[in-house]
Amino acid sequence: MKTIELKKWWAIATMAVGALELRKWWVIAAIAVGLLAGLGSYTFFYAEGLSYLSADPGVCANCHIMQPQLDSWQKSSHKNVAACVNCHLPHEFIPKYIAKAENGYHHAKSFTFQDFHEPIMIKAKSAQILQDNCLSCHGKLVIDMVMGATKDPNAVRCIHCHADVGHGPRAGLGGPADY
Repeated sequence: MKTIELKKWWAIATMAVGALELRKWWVIAAIAVGLLAGLGSYTFFYAEGLSYLSADPGVCANCHIMQPQLDSWQKSSHKNVAACVNCHLPHEFIPKYIAKAENGYHHAKSFTFQDFHEPIMIKAKSAQILQDNCLSCHGKLVIDMVMGATKDPNAVRCIHCHADVGHGPRAGLGGPADY
């Protein structure tokens, strides 16, 4: 049944546009898809796309602007207990890869168009993930101090007092002064 409908559609299309004209559009479409696939593949290879699926902290320094964050993390109190993904991404599988995709999009756009803030600053959504992850490890220790600090955007965040924990001294790292 579907084959007959496809044949009818093809017959109508060839009569309306002409067989030669239709072939020309198929060739143009195939070339466009090939160019997009080739450009996408080259970009993915050049940007070391597969590395972003790992949890290796060195991946965060693929972009030169992140080197100070990696260097400071290597000197921090969290180096031996938490990598970048442990603090900066959700711990659940699907939300983690959604956040990686969103961050990857923002990073790729920013570095392609050179419209990033320097020094680099954390976005509100990422700051919330960071707060949630602080509390997932340390929540039992601080539950009385941070009641309601998980979702209220005006609440005092863990990094208000502990800004140097994940990245060591804040020299040159930027970010809002009042987390």
